Amino acid sequence: MPSGPVPGGFFVRRPGADVAAPEREENRGRTLPISCGRQKTAWFESDVLPAGSGRVWVASQAERRWIESETLPAPLMPLDPSFHHELYDSLHDSALQRKFRRLCPMPYGVVFLPWAGMTESEMRGHFRIMRELGFTNLKQTMPSPEWPRERILEIALEEGVIPFWYGEGGWEEVSPELLTTLGLPADLPPAEARLHPAVRRHQEQILYRRIHYANIDLPVEGQTLQDAGLAEWNTREIQLHNDPELRADAIPLFKQWVRGRYATIEELVRAWNMNEVGISPEPYGSWDDFEADAGLERQGRRDYGFIRDVLRFKADHTLGRIRLAVRLARERDADEPQRAGGEMGLFLPFAWRGTDMEGIAEEMTGAGSFYPSLHLAWHFEEVDYEVARCIYMQASLAADWFKGGWSATWESTGGPQQFSGGKGWDARAAAGLPGFTVDEGTISQLLLSYLAAGFRGAGLWCWNYRRAGWEAGEYALLDRQHRPSPRAIRAGKIAQAANRLKEELWTARKEPLVGVVVNWDSEAIWAAVSVPNRDQFRHHPIQARIGVSRALINGNVPWEHVTPRDLERGLAGRYRVLMLPCHLALPQHLLELLGNYAEAGGRVVADLPAGWFDERGRVLETGAGSAFERLFGVELADFQYSNNPRRSLDGRLLEGFVADLNPTTAVVVEAYEEGRPAVTENRIGKGTAVLLGHEAGRELFRPGRGREEALLRERMLGGLPLPYVCEEAVVYRLAAPEADHYFFVNDGPSCTAVLRTPHYSYRMATDPVTGEELSLGDPISLQPHSARWVRMQA
Repeated sequence: MPSGPVPGGFFVRRPGADVAAPEREENRGRTLPISCGRQKTAWFESDVLPAGSGRVWVASQAERRWIESETLPAPLMPLDPSFHHELYDSLHDSALQRKFRRLCPMPYGVVFLPWAGMTESEMRGHFRIMRELGFTNLKQTMPSPEWPRERILEIALEEGVIPFWYGEGGWEEVSPELLTTLGLPADLPPAEARLHPAVRRHQEQILYRRIHYANIDLPVEGQTLQDAGLAEWNTREIQLHNDPELRADAIPLFKQWVRGRYATIEELVRAWNMNEVGISPEPYGSWDDFEADAGLERQGRRDYGFIRDVLRFKADHTLGRIRLAVRLARERDADEPQRAGGEMGLFLPFAWRGTDMEGIAEEMTGAGSFYPSLHLAWHFEEVDYEVARCIYMQASLAADWFKGGWSATWESTGGPQQFSGGKGWDARAAAGLPGFTVDEGTISQLLLSYLAAGFRGAGLWCWNYRRAGWEAGEYALLDRQHRPSPRAIRAGKIAQAANRLKEELWTARKEPLVGVVVNWDSEAIWAAVSVPNRDQFRHHPIQARIGVSRALINGNVPWEHVTPRDLERGLAGRYRVLMLPCHLALPQHLLELLGNYAEAGGRVVADLPAGWFDERGRVLETGAGSAFERLFGVELADFQYSNNPRRSLDGRLLEGFVADLNPTTAVVVEAYEEGRPAVTENRIGKGTAVLLGHEAGRELFRPGRGREEALLRERMLGGLPLPYVCEEAVVYRLAAPEADHYFFVNDGPSCTAVLRTPHYSYRMATDPVTGEELSLGDPISLQPHSARWVRMQA
């Protein structure tokens, strides 16, 4: 992958390549040139240029100022051509995350289940097969009447299988001091030190002690923390439940939370919209007034601001419990990683469930790993059990919530399922049948999509099947005769390749063109709207996000999820485009961030019903002079619904939200066929803001609308060139200093795929799983309904 300008105005620079000017003390406060596409020059000023970083660093969006020459081409280059990789890594930086980056753990673990009559010799034989295939550790085990959990873990360790999910991530730091203590040279290279028998014996002693740790007894309030996947749970005093309802026994705790959140009673009254018609017959006049209302009868339970706070209270309470559990565990053993994230599918409406997954990820910054559970039978029902693309959507969302931190799925599917998966939350899904083929192709799609999303490792349920009861005969990597199946062999080869390249993969990053904005505040208002109205509304933002993701994946557009918290920390410059699917609520601070981003040269795209509310559930001001109008260059006169009559756009009848738009500074790009403005584009500063007057993302929730996907991509990208092209398969890319990694996903019959990389040049290509050397430019053969990994070196 070469550095420097390439045709089409797209700037490519290998991570670590220096920009034009060296970053020395004398450069502080100076205006520095950066090479930009088509041999033009862009400039910005910065007050913060850390020495030796090898690139120009801008501390925050507010400190960035772009000055373009009169001949600078449009569209503009990324606000930071390095894709802000250093800032990305800093978002969840801690001593523990830095330790992980030095250790480079890549555990591929399995769940081992003892069976009645199993001998110790049989158990040891299975652990040896695990190692031979490439599996490094146990994700977990379960005790049986004959086999205590501790003894199973001891035998695994004796056979060289790390008995915990975190693999080498739970090692003590391999520091010069430790090497000296072990009688080894202090300057022994890290990769060599990790393999030294003395180091491994030392680490095994630590792991052995952990086998005999007592469980930390931390009672938690009901299902919320159990779903977060952190600890065993039991009930004490109250149950908060995963829903927007505030039950009577939780009101005292909720009122404590309210007093800690709002400085004045006036602030609370405004947040709960108590002075608006139909909300409260008598707004609170003082905190004494508030405390006297024991059951909160004076507050309307259908107010969206109030419901939003109930959800935020539940989310914060869960975060507090996780924080306590983590503190107790780390006080006992600071080197043992903790994990949280959950046994919840990532297509669930988390805000409605009173859950903040990004917040849980934040709690893991100094504690360990953030993870989702990704089971085909349990976590794909919201998409009617669609698999190939939805694997990446969920994995990417988890990795993107924990930018710079260690994420992986520590529980995923090992084998086929036909009966299990529970009855689920959804009546329609509960009536369906979550049956799946899991062969070597499916396991390749799973594990390679995880790597492409940024995961480092995986845990597979399970090595062998249960012999009786629920899930009997399902989920296993082994076949019914307890022999390694083709899927087990393929999974092991992928694990071996990932571990062989683990140092490189730990430096690999996405290089996205598009950031898909995920906003808890907006989803909380959708959840609040669903309480007195239709239940389905709480699913709309997730469905829209899936639709936008589908369009990007099918067009091989590099993208990732981004949150307002990321944007506040200065990450906007990582993206050429910010896409806001179905953002019913637009907080004022987010509108300001988007305005700054567009002024600096970014492209903001939103579809409907964007901007109905603010974050407190009040109707958003969208008239002349409002932040909304300044950004999009239109007054949003009214929302309508395409039903009676149906509006038409691009030769098709629309369903769902449409709008009456009055352009002020925006130009009309497309009109409904009835003549009203339908798509507008506003030039703001050096960038643009586009408003799509229909549900462009949500209409793509289901597959099969290729024409509409292409239209949405065109309107998102606005002519931006793609860094690579493949017509025959879905392709994801990670960029590392040593090589680029391409992951091909084939969701159909066997085929050959041609990858064109007009913006990158390579000298060799290999398949890390098979070891095969590939001829550059030749078609790449893909097995049916499978995936393939290609490593390309410049």
